[in-house]
Amino acid sequence: MGRDKAFLPFRGKTLLAHALEVASNVAKVYIVGSRNKFADYAPVIEDLYDDRGPLGGIHAALNATMTDLNVILAVDLPFLPPEFLLYLIERIRVTAAVVAVARVRGRLQPLCAAYRRAFRNRAEEGLRAGHNKIDALFSPADTLVIEEAELVGLSFPAVIFDNVNTPEEYDRLNAARL
Repeated sequence: MGRDKAFLPFRGKTLLAHALEVASNVAKVYIVGSRNKFADYAPVIEDLYDDRGPLGGIHAALNATMTDLNVILAVDLPFLPPEFLLYLIERIRVTAAVVAVARVRGRLQPLCAAYRRAFRNRAEEGLRAGHNKIDALFSPADTLVIEEAELVGLSFPAVIFDNVNTPEEYDRLNAARL
């Protein structure tokens, strides 16, 4: 997009402020990113592998945590309610799954998912092998995939996963009536 999405304004606050508000309703919040940029907003965890995208961030977060269950939330999901994060935690807690992730519109949503700390080993292996894709590291044996039909039945519409990757998507989200 040419600028940091975290500081894009959205309905009277930044996307970062919205994400921090949502996540703080569920758990202690940390930001994975630059300490210089984000230290004023929440405790910061810096990447251990530079420029490795979301997988690098997930790895850094899971490496720093002492808790078994962790929620990873991208900053650019302005319609996501905290109730969805609570639902993810509830679902993974009663299973042996390493990851609980929704599949919406045919795509997994790894940047709004619950991870057990053990996933850090898989992320480390992937990063060392030169991989940046998260989905490729999900094993059918220990990944709990929550299908869209289940989410819709629980009043979590697919639109909660609409995010900002282009100026056009940003304009569309700003115009949405949710």
